[in-house]
Amino acid sequence: MKTKVSRAGVALVALLATAGTAMAEGEWSGNVAMTSDYVWRGVSQSNEDPAIQGGFDYANGSFYAGTWASNVDFGDDSDTNIEADFYGGFAGALESGISWDVGVIYYAYPDADESDLDFVEIKGALGYEFASGLAIGGEAYWDPDNQNVYLNATAGYGLTDALSIDASVGNYSFDGGGDYTNWSLGGTYSLPIGIDVDLRYWGTDVDDVDISDDRFVLTLSKSL
Repeated sequence: MKTKVSRAGVALVALLATAGTAMAEGEWSGNVAMTSDYVWRGVSQSNEDPAIQGGFDYANGSFYAGTWASNVDFGDDSDTNIEADFYGGFAGALESGISWDVGVIYYAYPDADESDLDFVEIKGALGYEFASGLAIGGEAYWDPDNQNVYLNATAGYGLTDALSIDASVGNYSFDGGGDYTNWSLGGTYSLPIGIDVDLRYWGTDVDDVDISDDRFVLTLSKSL
């Protein structure tokens, strides 16, 4: 764990240092959510139970940083109940309309007893929105400690100002084997009271593992 914490700390401190004294001039935002199942890359992180989630974000020009947390239940000896993520990076758009994002994410499980669950990912993403409103994107995540790679492709379309649909296909490749593919299809509706309602179908090609079974997930979220 010491190696993982060190890598995450060095990367995030470097990002914060780049922002410099302009930090005070940026914008802060927050978010809260309740979901029927915390699904991450097609696999339930809450043992198929509901989860309460939320976080805070800071943005200043192309620089961003934030933190996010959720209850978890892995159903194992670690007995961990909390996931806390810390992230930072740079994002922007080229004159051609292509958006880009490069950053670092540190996944922490502070109450995991003696289990070493913490890990770091380096992220890179590209996206493009056509004049028709169709948006497509691709993301790559690399875990340098465990040599795992996750690739994800997304597509989304706004049907109205309040209703949008999107789909994703991802592949998780592990250095020790056990690779799998996941997919999702969902829609999000923004209520007049400022709450977003997301209904999503998740699936994977993993067999005989309950937390990876196909499922529908309902999430209510609000920006602060």
